Amino acid sequence: MQTKRRDAAQPSDVNNASADRPCSPRRILLMDHTATLGGGEIALLNLVKELDRRRFTPIVMLGTDGPLAERLHDAGVETHILPLAPSILHTRKDTLTLGALTRAKDAARLVKYVIRTSRFIRKQRIDLVHTNSLKADILGGLASRLARTPVIWHVRDRIEDDYLPRGAVRLFRALCRILPNHVVANSQATLDTIHMQPSSRAGALFEDLTRRRADVVYSGVIHDGVHPDVGAEQSERSPRNGALVGLVGRISPWKGQHIFLEAAAQVREAHPNVRFQIIGSAMFEEHEYEAYIRDLTTFLNLEDCVEFTGFRTDIGAVVANLDVLVHASTMGEPFGQVVAEGMAAGKPVVATRGGGVPEIMLEGVTGLLVPMNDAPAMADALCMVLADPVRAEEMGRQGIRRVRDLFTIQHTARKVEEIYERVLAQRGAARTRAPRSQRTRPQVAAVRTADVHDE
Repeated sequence: MQTKRRDAAQPSDVNNASADRPCSPRRILLMDHTATLGGGEIALLNLVKELDRRRFTPIVMLGTDGPLAERLHDAGVETHILPLAPSILHTRKDTLTLGALTRAKDAARLVKYVIRTSRFIRKQRIDLVHTNSLKADILGGLASRLARTPVIWHVRDRIEDDYLPRGAVRLFRALCRILPNHVVANSQATLDTIHMQPSSRAGALFEDLTRRRADVVYSGVIHDGVHPDVGAEQSERSPRNGALVGLVGRISPWKGQHIFLEAAAQVREAHPNVRFQIIGSAMFEEHEYEAYIRDLTTFLNLEDCVEFTGFRTDIGAVVANLDVLVHASTMGEPFGQVVAEGMAAGKPVVATRGGGVPEIMLEGVTGLLVPMNDAPAMADALCMVLADPVRAEEMGRQGIRRVRDLFTIQHTARKVEEIYERVLAQRGAARTRAPRSQRTRPQVAAVRTADVHDE
């Protein structure tokens, strides 16, 4: 088997990795099992583009080719494809169980993949591994331990029974205390679900350990600090008689498109000129749900005011064209990237209260929070925003300020870089303390510009 190697932006930095090692940027391997552009993958793309190349050289490994690989290539990021077996690659999070991972054939494939990844880490002289998805956490964690390389788990999913199978929750929580040197969570709500403290009896010792081994780093958005009204004449906003309210996200039951439509039917009674957009498409075998919400649109007599845009890559332009952004998830969102993007665009946000969303929004200041699975409450909140344009505009301005202060990609990158330095320093200190007989001999660099083959 081989990995596909895409051209790096600065091949001289790679080829000269052994020439002046002490002064060279530290080599960071970022791993994701997929190349589909989900929220976590977009966050990874934004992060690697913002990392300080004078200090760190990002190298990305993906389990499949796809849109993310193309975006990374366009950004000049060295990217490798180490194909993951389809039976593992396409296993959905909500069906991920210990039994699914330990089926004889898949278990053998997992072991082989871990060994190949470990070889890659050693050959490429990786200083630190940063995993970006649940599957990458486990595969990259095992491979990093085998290669004796520190690993950071970036957890972007809530580790709870309502989000994952109970067996997967127990397994992940247990591994989280063993495999990673450090854990990064995309919100405090996510970190709280990991349960890094095994029991309350551990007391202050484990509280201190958690603080040292885990950090919350919000997924930053790309924000230029310019109010969206500036230059509006050049935008693609089309003339219309009523406001445009939109929900952005993949079409999935837990994203709450059905709640959005039920709320839209009630809003339309008070504001008949309002139009609605469902922005996104179905993924991961959820096309039956998409068919259901299209039928629901017909049933609620909303066909003339609801638009299904399908998958869009120009999310910034789509959000800029909205008057109100809605977030309707029916269970706690790990973070709520689209909420931050809406605030960055100066839009008032109506969102469900759960997961990491309350950490992003200020209730009544940047938007309104409503209970999950409550269409009437969502409709009432939308009517309040639509009935008071002055307040809605002020919410948009406050949202811009909050994103600028807390949720830019620059904030994210600087915090991640600080964690890199901390983990690498701890690794260096541990090696210094180790007896000479336990220290590993430095590996000879094996960096090539052609495709990389396993031995």
